[in-house]
Amino acid sequence: MTASLPTGSTQTDTEAGATGAPQVPHVPLAASSRFVQRLRRRYAGELALLPAGEPRRAAMAQAYAALRERGDSVADALRIVRQLVMERLITLDCEQHAALAVVTTAVTELAEFALDVACRAACAELEAQHGAPIGPAGQRAQLWVVGMGKLGARELNVSSDIDLIYLYDHDGETAGDAQGRARLANQEFFSRAVKRIYALVGDTTEHGFVFRVDLALRPNGNSGPSVVSLDALEEYFQVQGREWERFAWLKSRVVAPQSVIADGSAHALRTAVLPFVFRRYLDYSVFDSLRTLHRQIREQAARRSAGRPERANDVKLSRGGIREIEFIVQLLQVVRGGQFPELRTRPTLDALQRLARANLMPQETADALAAAYEFLRRVEHRIQYLDDQQTHVLPVQDEDLRWIARTLGYDECCPFLAQLDAHREFVAQEFDKLLGGKKQPCTRCNGKSSGAAPGDLSDLIEELPSPFAERIQAWCDSPRVQALRDETRARLRQLVQRTGQWLREPDSEAAGQIGHHIEGALRWADWIEPLMRRENYIALLVERPAVQERLLRLLGSARWPARYLMQHPGVIDELASPEMLAGRFSPAEFERELEARHLSLRQTGEDDEERLLNLLRHAHHAELFRTLARDVDGRITVEQVADDLSALADTVLRVTARWCWPHVRNPHREAPRFAIIGYGKLGGKELGYGSDLDIVFVYDDDDERAGEVYAAFVRKLINWLTVQTREGDLFEIDTALRPNGNSGLLTTSFDAYEKYQLGRGSNTAWTWEHQAMTRARFVDMAARPGDSGDCSLCDRFDRIRESVIKAPRDRAALKAEIVAMREKVRAARPVKPDRFDVKHSPGGMVDAEFAVQFLVLSEARAHPELIPNVGNIALLIRAEEAGLLPDGVGRNAASAYRELRRVQHRARLNEEPTQVPMNALMAERGAMLALWKAVFG
Repeated sequence: MTASLPTGSTQTDTEAGATGAPQVPHVPLAASSRFVQRLRRRYAGELALLPAGEPRRAAMAQAYAALRERGDSVADALRIVRQLVMERLITLDCEQHAALAVVTTAVTELAEFALDVACRAACAELEAQHGAPIGPAGQRAQLWVVGMGKLGARELNVSSDIDLIYLYDHDGETAGDAQGRARLANQEFFSRAVKRIYALVGDTTEHGFVFRVDLALRPNGNSGPSVVSLDALEEYFQVQGREWERFAWLKSRVVAPQSVIADGSAHALRTAVLPFVFRRYLDYSVFDSLRTLHRQIREQAARRSAGRPERANDVKLSRGGIREIEFIVQLLQVVRGGQFPELRTRPTLDALQRLARANLMPQETADALAAAYEFLRRVEHRIQYLDDQQTHVLPVQDEDLRWIARTLGYDECCPFLAQLDAHREFVAQEFDKLLGGKKQPCTRCNGKSSGAAPGDLSDLIEELPSPFAERIQAWCDSPRVQALRDETRARLRQLVQRTGQWLREPDSEAAGQIGHHIEGALRWADWIEPLMRRENYIALLVERPAVQERLLRLLGSARWPARYLMQHPGVIDELASPEMLAGRFSPAEFERELEARHLSLRQTGEDDEERLLNLLRHAHHAELFRTLARDVDGRITVEQVADDLSALADTVLRVTARWCWPHVRNPHREAPRFAIIGYGKLGGKELGYGSDLDIVFVYDDDDERAGEVYAAFVRKLINWLTVQTREGDLFEIDTALRPNGNSGLLTTSFDAYEKYQLGRGSNTAWTWEHQAMTRARFVDMAARPGDSGDCSLCDRFDRIRESVIKAPRDRAALKAEIVAMREKVRAARPVKPDRFDVKHSPGGMVDAEFAVQFLVLSEARAHPELIPNVGNIALLIRAEEAGLLPDGVGRNAASAYRELRRVQHRARLNEEPTQVPMNALMAERGAMLALWKAVFG
């Protein structure tokens, strides 16, 4: 069997790949729809009222106006427009293979148009009788028609009902009229308006209906009032809102009347909805809620098809159907949308691509789900085109099934059904993967034979090795544990049992390292105990066993990761992606994601300072944690860790400065002429975990207000970087290297900075400041990711730095000053005689750093290859290649420096001293002492 498309039609890659057949001559397939046949008979004289082409809102309004002009009532005109739109869509879809968006957009705009017309008509009629509804401040109270589900997402199907919730913005009463008619409370006024709207849109007349209307999603469901105030809605969310309602409100938006959308007043709804739908922290507790909802839908579908097997093939509700794609998308959005505002979008296809861009779903999975969604939605439409019935079940009549196949480009049913099955099987597998398939409730892990109550930990003690068993024993009578809900205690028990299993079965990489595992288990207990009341963390680990195992490994690897996770527990969600360990930090991608989140917050009016500060901190902590996880897993070297942490600091500084500038009072230009100079570990790209930032702020701006504005800017910027919020802080900032140190201005002009560094005037830099300049660099402040920015400031700094480094100096005096400074540093860090400090002892890393600084300051004028800030290791090798060091001395010292950095790094990760026995690291110490002797004698 082959499949083909009518001439001039299009076909998706998935469908074409499934059949691979040539096209066949055009056949007018729309005429075979019984619904189209009825429409063309009944409305032959009206079909021309709808302008040619896609039926968009303007075309609908034109047809509606013509019908009203000839005398049709509002209700009749709306219904006739609906029939004209349906006939046009079936023709475009079946005969010209219009894109899915053409159909869903047209049906959505039909609903918006009809509701706008009905809303205005109903309110005008009531206002003529009772006056306008007035709020407490004398303002006009407004009715908001909120579209939910597919209407809210602008993806209505052709025979869809519309899920509506009616709200009004202010309580009060109507103004009455000149005849003294009774006033109505606003609640009563809008309740009457809702009834009239339903009559205009939902009642069935000789012309049918415009849309079936469903109000079941309103607060308190069918038992609640038909219309509620915005204040009542907010109170409902706080007191009674249920988990499944968060999925419903995810796609909500005000769809009518058009006036409240145009003037922006309806935007207030988002203020109420966003905190209800998207929680501040990762929200894995919704998994069980969605499982329950999905199970209920499946059971309801099973009841409908009981004894009626022809009803079992439902492209929406059956296994692998449209609803499962929607659930996949909505679950990921609700879980993470609180922290990742760029995921907050209503349309399913758009959300799939956003999830892929956020690395929450592989791109190929998102594309395959999108292809399945489009295919299933097109099948759904064709099912409904047959008789205008609100059904999603494939017909059993051969001729109807063959018609559906042909309108999709297939000659016969078999290849169409094969493609349908392939899409649904893929969707079902992805759904089961996300929600755990046929996962049993976590209370089953108790086992019936033990007789333990749900959440009882006592029967696990004998299975656990000491001292983990002792730690869990203390939990058995802990008030903190006893206060947990039964469901949460059952989950906690499951995690403890899983940890015990991990302890009994160490993997091959840790074979024989049960002590390492015990440390991980004990630190896990330390980590989760203060978080027990925040049930989302327990839910996350229950839902993601792989995350718990990776967490245990990480906690067992070193003390510092455990401490970091205690401070920032939310970052463990990063462990959900196995690809995380294989990657590296990408500044451009990190910055793009931050800007996308910033834009999302700005669009919803949430971009206040506090929200931006927390956004920066969460993103920074998550990225630092990714680097930490790769580090302790041995995926990256110490040098790569330093590179990634330094690049992360650069990016955070750049973004923070960009976001902070508009918040400065009275900024005198759109973008600042401003630079950050990194010194020390930031300047040398040798940052470690928790390193502070040595930075100097300079500006190049002739405006008379520049000094005052940039001083305010720097104070605010330092505050943004250092202030503690609920997400913690970003960096400790040290500005002591600025001209005149702590007694100098926080920011200085480039002219003053240059004069100070080059000794032009009475106020000049000290030698130790020139030593620091060897490791200084310009932190790129480009305006946007991928933008080279204004390089003039960078070039100017590089010229200043090169002039400082190449300045003529008295070699003997320079050597004496640097040696004296080395002795001063050593005296400030005393070490016991039998110990060797890898940084400060003779033969330690500081020896190499001071030796390099001397070589650069004394020899760069003759050897310009020493000018670039390429790091101590590379400069040692360059110095040897230039003949400034004996053969082997530079390379041996470079290798020793690298090893000493590694030892220091590992010691700090495990919060151990950086001092080792004197007989350790003897080769490295010898190489460093040889370097010192070769340079200083």
